[in-house]
Amino acid sequence: MPKRSFRDRFFTPKVARAIMSPLGIVLFGVVGAGAILTGIAIPAALGLGAAAWAGKVALAVPRDKSSAPGIDAFALSEPWRSYVQGAQTAKARFDRVVEGTSTGPIKERLATMSERLESGIEDCWKIASRGDDIDAALANLNTPQARLELAEARQQARQYGSSPALDATIQSLEAQVASAQRMEAVSVDARERLRLLDARLDELVARGTEVSVGAADSGLLDHDINDVVDELESLRQALEVTSASGPMSTGTTAMPQRSPASKSAPLPSGPIPAPQSAPQSTPPEQQTWPPSP
Repeated sequence: MPKRSFRDRFFTPKVARAIMSPLGIVLFGVVGAGAILTGIAIPAALGLGAAAWAGKVALAVPRDKSSAPGIDAFALSEPWRSYVQGAQTAKARFDRVVEGTSTGPIKERLATMSERLESGIEDCWKIASRGDDIDAALANLNTPQARLELAEARQQARQYGSSPALDATIQSLEAQVASAQRMEAVSVDARERLRLLDARLDELVARGTEVSVGAADSGLLDHDINDVVDELESLRQALEVTSASGPMSTGTTAMPQRSPASKSAPLPSGPIPAPQSAPQSTPPEQQTWPPSP
Protein backbone atom coordinates (compact mmCIF):
# COMPACT_ATOMS: atom_id res chain seq x y z
CA MET A 1 0.00 0.00 0.00
CA PRO A 2 1.63 3.32 -1.01
CA LYS A 3 2.80 5.69 1.69
CA ARG A 4 1.79 9.33 1.78
CA SER A 5 4.54 11.92 1.95
CA PHE A 6 4.90 14.19 4.98
CA ARG A 7 3.74 17.09 2.83
CA ASP A 8 0.49 15.32 1.99
CA ARG A 9 -0.09 14.49 5.63
CA PHE A 10 0.77 18.01 6.80
CA PHE A 11 -1.53 19.92 4.44
CA THR A 12 -4.74 18.47 5.83
CA PRO A 13 -7.77 20.08 7.51
CA LYS A 14 -6.82 18.47 10.83
CA VAL A 15 -3.41 20.18 10.89
CA ALA A 16 -4.92 23.46 9.73
CA ARG A 17 -7.34 23.41 12.68
CA ALA A 18 -4.43 22.70 15.04
CA ILE A 19 -2.47 25.66 13.65
CA MET A 20 -5.38 28.08 14.19
CA SER A 21 -6.54 26.45 17.42
CA PRO A 22 -7.10 28.96 20.27
CA LEU A 23 -5.66 26.38 22.65
CA GLY A 24 -2.38 26.33 20.70
CA ILE A 25 -2.16 30.12 20.77
CA VAL A 26 -2.86 30.16 24.51
CA LEU A 27 -0.20 27.47 25.01
CA PHE A 28 2.30 29.64 23.14
CA GLY A 29 1.49 32.64 25.37
CA VAL A 30 1.55 30.69 28.65
CA VAL A 31 4.89 29.01 27.95
CA GLY A 32 6.45 32.25 26.73
CA ALA A 33 5.20 34.28 29.70
CA GLY A 34 6.33 31.60 32.15
CA ALA A 35 9.79 31.60 30.63
CA ILE A 36 10.03 35.40 30.90
CA LEU A 37 8.96 35.31 34.53
CA THR A 38 11.74 32.84 35.33
CA GLY A 39 14.31 35.30 33.99
CA ILE A 40 14.86 33.88 30.53
CA ALA A 41 15.53 36.41 27.79
CA ILE A 42 12.50 37.44 25.73
CA PRO A 43 13.79 35.96 22.42
CA ALA A 44 14.49 32.64 24.11
CA ALA A 45 11.12 32.71 25.88
CA LEU A 46 9.34 33.32 22.59
CA GLY A 47 11.30 30.42 21.10
CA LEU A 48 10.10 28.12 23.88
CA GLY A 49 6.50 29.24 23.31
CA ALA A 50 6.85 28.61 19.58
CA ALA A 51 8.30 25.16 20.28
CA ALA A 52 5.31 24.27 22.48
CA TRP A 53 2.91 25.44 19.80
CA ALA A 54 4.80 23.52 17.07
CA GLY A 55 4.73 20.38 19.20
CA LYS A 56 0.95 20.57 19.44
CA VAL A 57 0.69 21.02 15.68
CA ALA A 58 3.03 18.07 15.09
CA LEU A 59 0.76 15.84 17.16
CA ALA A 60 -2.07 16.67 14.77
CA VAL A 61 -0.16 15.44 11.70
CA PRO A 62 -1.77 12.12 10.68
CA ARG A 63 0.48 9.12 10.94
CA ASP A 64 1.05 6.97 7.90
CA LYS A 65 -1.03 3.85 8.50
CA SER A 66 -0.39 2.32 5.12
CA SER A 67 1.51 -0.57 6.65
CA ALA A 68 -1.60 -1.51 8.68
CA PRO A 69 0.29 -3.21 11.52
CA GLY A 70 -1.34 -6.28 12.95
CA ILE A 71 -3.32 -7.17 9.82
CA ASP A 72 -2.29 -10.50 8.33
CA ALA A 73 -4.90 -11.76 5.89
CA PHE A 74 -2.95 -14.98 5.27
CA ALA A 75 -3.50 -15.98 8.91
CA LEU A 76 -7.19 -16.45 8.12
CA SER A 77 -9.04 -19.21 6.31
CA GLU A 78 -11.34 -18.66 3.36
CA PRO A 79 -13.57 -16.79 2.77
CA TRP A 80 -12.40 -14.41 5.51
CA ARG A 81 -8.96 -14.02 3.96
CA SER A 82 -10.46 -12.86 0.66
CA TYR A 83 -12.65 -10.28 2.41
CA VAL A 84 -9.65 -8.68 4.16
CA GLN A 85 -7.53 -8.76 1.02
CA GLY A 86 -10.37 -7.20 -0.97
CA ALA A 87 -10.72 -4.39 1.56
CA GLN A 88 -6.96 -3.75 1.58
CA THR A 89 -6.87 -3.67 -2.20
CA ALA A 90 -9.74 -1.18 -2.33
CA LYS A 91 -7.98 1.04 0.21
CA ALA A 92 -4.73 0.95 -1.80
CA ARG A 93 -6.60 1.95 -4.96
CA PHE A 94 -8.27 4.83 -3.12
CA ASP A 95 -4.87 6.03 -1.88
CA ARG A 96 -3.57 6.01 -5.44
CA VAL A 97 -6.54 8.16 -6.43
CA VAL A 98 -5.61 10.62 -3.67
CA GLU A 99 -1.97 10.73 -4.80
CA GLY A 100 -2.98 11.39 -8.38
CA THR A 101 -5.29 14.28 -7.46
CA SER A 102 -4.04 17.82 -7.99
CA THR A 103 -3.13 19.72 -4.83
CA GLY A 104 -6.09 21.66 -3.52
CA PRO A 105 -9.28 21.37 -1.49
CA ILE A 106 -10.47 18.26 -3.32
CA LYS A 107 -7.25 16.39 -2.52
CA GLU A 108 -7.50 17.45 1.11
CA ARG A 109 -11.05 16.13 1.37
CA LEU A 110 -10.08 12.85 -0.31
CA ALA A 111 -7.12 12.48 2.07
CA THR A 112 -9.46 12.92 5.03
CA MET A 113 -11.77 10.25 3.58
CA SER A 114 -8.78 7.92 3.20
CA GLU A 115 -8.02 8.29 6.89
CA ARG A 116 -11.62 7.40 7.69
CA LEU A 117 -11.38 4.32 5.47
CA GLU A 118 -8.31 3.19 7.39
CA SER A 119 -10.36 2.58 10.52
CA GLY A 120 -12.86 0.66 8.39
CA ILE A 121 -10.09 -1.66 7.15
CA GLU A 122 -9.06 -2.35 10.75
CA ASP A 123 -12.67 -3.19 11.65
CA CYS A 124 -12.88 -5.47 8.61
CA TRP A 125 -9.82 -7.34 9.88
CA LYS A 126 -11.32 -7.74 13.36
CA ILE A 127 -14.64 -8.96 11.94
CA ALA A 128 -12.91 -11.51 9.72
CA SER A 129 -10.75 -12.71 12.60
CA ARG A 130 -13.81 -13.23 14.78
CA GLY A 131 -15.64 -15.03 11.98
CA ASP A 132 -12.64 -17.29 11.43
CA ASP A 133 -12.60 -18.13 15.16
CA ILE A 134 -16.30 -19.03 15.04
CA ASP A 135 -15.78 -21.34 12.06
CA ALA A 136 -12.86 -23.04 13.83
CA ALA A 137 -15.01 -23.58 16.93
CA LEU A 138 -17.80 -25.05 14.80
CA ALA A 139 -15.36 -27.50 13.25
CA ASN A 140 -14.43 -28.74 16.75
CA LEU A 141 -18.05 -29.26 17.85
CA ASN A 142 -18.70 -32.22 15.52
CA THR A 143 -22.29 -31.09 15.05
CA PRO A 144 -23.20 -33.78 12.47
CA GLN A 145 -22.46 -36.49 15.05
CA ALA A 146 -24.58 -34.68 17.66
CA ARG A 147 -27.48 -34.44 15.18
CA LEU A 148 -27.19 -38.16 14.41
CA GLU A 149 -27.20 -39.11 18.08
CA LEU A 150 -30.17 -36.83 18.71
CA ALA A 151 -32.18 -38.49 15.93
CA GLU A 152 -31.37 -41.93 17.35
CA ALA A 153 -32.37 -40.90 20.87
CA ARG A 154 -35.68 -39.49 19.67
CA GLN A 155 -36.37 -42.67 17.69
CA GLN A 156 -35.66 -44.73 20.79
CA ALA A 157 -38.09 -42.61 22.81
CA ARG A 158 -40.80 -43.09 20.19
CA GLN A 159 -40.36 -46.84 20.04
CA TYR A 160 -39.78 -47.78 23.67
CA GLY A 161 -40.98 -44.79 25.64
CA SER A 162 -39.01 -42.19 27.55
CA SER A 163 -37.05 -42.44 30.76
CA PRO A 164 -35.31 -39.82 32.94
CA ALA A 165 -31.90 -40.76 31.55
CA LEU A 166 -33.10 -40.69 27.95
CA ASP A 167 -34.86 -37.34 28.47
CA ALA A 168 -31.65 -35.83 29.89
CA THR A 169 -29.66 -37.18 26.93
CA ILE A 170 -32.08 -35.67 24.43
CA GLN A 171 -32.03 -32.29 26.18
CA SER A 172 -28.20 -32.25 26.23
CA LEU A 173 -27.96 -33.12 22.54
CA GLU A 174 -30.62 -30.50 21.69
CA ALA A 175 -28.56 -27.87 23.54
CA GLN A 176 -25.43 -28.81 21.56
CA VAL A 177 -27.23 -28.60 18.23
CA ALA A 178 -28.93 -25.31 19.16
CA SER A 179 -25.59 -23.76 20.16
CA ALA A 180 -24.05 -24.81 16.83
CA GLN A 181 -27.03 -23.37 14.93
CA ARG A 182 -26.65 -20.00 16.65
CA MET A 183 -22.93 -19.89 15.86
CA GLU A 184 -23.60 -20.85 12.24
CA ALA A 185 -26.18 -18.05 11.97
CA VAL A 186 -23.68 -15.48 13.31
CA SER A 187 -20.99 -16.69 10.90
CA VAL A 188 -23.30 -16.63 7.87
CA ASP A 189 -24.60 -13.15 8.72
CA ALA A 190 -21.07 -11.79 9.15
CA ARG A 191 -19.99 -13.34 5.83
CA GLU A 192 -22.90 -11.87 3.90
CA ARG A 193 -22.53 -8.39 5.38
CA LEU A 194 -18.76 -8.34 4.93
CA ARG A 195 -19.11 -9.40 1.30
CA LEU A 196 -21.57 -6.58 0.71
CA LEU A 197 -19.33 -4.02 2.41
CA ASP A 198 -16.36 -5.16 0.32
CA ALA A 199 -18.42 -4.53 -2.82
CA ARG A 200 -19.35 -1.08 -1.54
CA LEU A 201 -15.68 -0.27 -0.92
CA ASP A 202 -14.94 -1.00 -4.57
CA GLU A 203 -17.82 1.28 -5.52
CA LEU A 204 -16.41 4.07 -3.34
CA VAL A 205 -13.05 3.84 -5.12
CA ALA A 206 -14.76 4.37 -8.49
CA ARG A 207 -16.68 7.34 -7.14
CA GLY A 208 -13.52 8.74 -5.58
CA THR A 209 -11.98 8.78 -9.04
CA GLU A 210 -14.93 10.84 -10.26
CA VAL A 211 -14.53 13.29 -7.38
CA SER A 212 -10.79 13.64 -8.07
CA VAL A 213 -11.51 15.03 -11.55
CA GLY A 214 -14.40 17.19 -10.40
CA ALA A 215 -17.10 15.02 -11.99
CA ALA A 216 -18.94 14.17 -8.74
CA ASP A 217 -19.89 15.70 -5.40
CA SER A 218 -17.32 15.10 -2.65
CA GLY A 219 -19.91 15.70 0.07
CA LEU A 220 -22.03 12.77 -1.04
CA LEU A 221 -18.96 10.53 -1.28
CA ASP A 222 -17.88 11.54 2.23
CA HIS A 223 -21.36 10.68 3.55
CA ASP A 224 -21.30 7.25 1.92
CA ILE A 225 -17.79 6.49 3.20
CA ASN A 226 -18.90 7.33 6.73
CA ASP A 227 -21.91 5.08 6.22
CA VAL A 228 -19.77 2.09 5.17
CA VAL A 229 -17.28 2.63 7.99
CA ASP A 230 -20.10 2.93 10.52
CA GLU A 231 -21.57 -0.34 9.21
CA LEU A 232 -18.23 -2.08 9.71
CA GLU A 233 -17.91 -0.66 13.20
CA SER A 234 -21.44 -1.78 14.14
CA LEU A 235 -20.78 -5.31 12.88
CA ARG A 236 -17.50 -5.48 14.79
CA GLN A 237 -19.16 -4.31 18.00
CA ALA A 238 -21.97 -6.84 17.58
CA LEU A 239 -19.47 -9.68 17.23
CA GLU A 240 -17.52 -8.45 20.24
CA VAL A 241 -20.69 -8.37 22.34
CA THR A 242 -21.52 -11.91 21.19
CA SER A 243 -18.04 -13.05 22.18
CA ALA A 244 -18.21 -11.38 25.60
CA SER A 245 -21.68 -12.64 26.49
CA GLY A 246 -20.91 -16.27 25.63
CA PRO A 247 -23.40 -18.85 24.38
CA MET A 248 -27.03 -17.89 24.59
CA SER A 249 -29.33 -19.90 26.75
CA THR A 250 -31.26 -22.64 25.06
CA GLY A 251 -34.53 -21.74 26.75
CA THR A 252 -37.10 -24.07 28.21
CA THR A 253 -37.19 -27.51 26.67
CA ALA A 254 -40.61 -29.06 26.35
CA MET A 255 -41.10 -32.46 27.85
CA PRO A 256 -41.21 -35.18 25.18
CA GLN A 257 -44.63 -36.55 24.35
CA ARG A 258 -45.27 -40.23 24.38
CA SER A 259 -45.99 -41.62 20.97
CA PRO A 260 -49.21 -43.57 20.29
CA ALA A 261 -47.20 -46.77 20.01
CA SER A 262 -46.05 -46.50 23.62
CA LYS A 263 -49.49 -45.89 25.09
CA SER A 264 -51.57 -48.59 26.77
CA ALA A 265 -53.73 -50.73 24.49
CA PRO A 266 -57.31 -49.40 24.14
CA LEU A 267 -60.13 -51.09 26.01
CA PRO A 268 -62.39 -53.32 23.93
CA SER A 269 -65.69 -51.82 22.84
CA GLY A 270 -69.05 -53.26 23.82
CA PRO A 271 -70.25 -54.70 27.09
CA ILE A 272 -67.65 -56.07 29.42
CA PRO A 273 -68.15 -59.84 29.81
CA ALA A 274 -68.68 -61.22 33.27
CA PRO A 275 -65.71 -63.05 34.74
CA GLN A 276 -65.76 -66.82 34.40
CA SER A 277 -66.26 -68.60 37.73
CA ALA A 278 -65.16 -72.10 38.58
CA PRO A 279 -67.82 -74.78 37.85
CA GLN A 280 -69.86 -75.77 40.84
CA SER A 281 -71.53 -79.10 41.50
CA THR A 282 -75.33 -79.21 41.32
CA PRO A 283 -76.77 -79.04 44.85
CA PRO A 284 -78.81 -82.09 45.92
CA GLU A 285 -82.60 -81.92 45.69
CA GLN A 286 -84.08 -80.32 48.77
CA GLN A 287 -85.98 -82.81 50.91
CA THR A 288 -89.20 -81.94 52.81
CA TRP A 289 -90.21 -83.35 56.18
CA PRO A 290 -92.19 -85.32 56.74
CA PRO A 291 -91.87 -87.03 53.44
CA SER A 292 -94.85 -86.76 51.22
CA PRO A 293 -96.77 -90.01 50.60
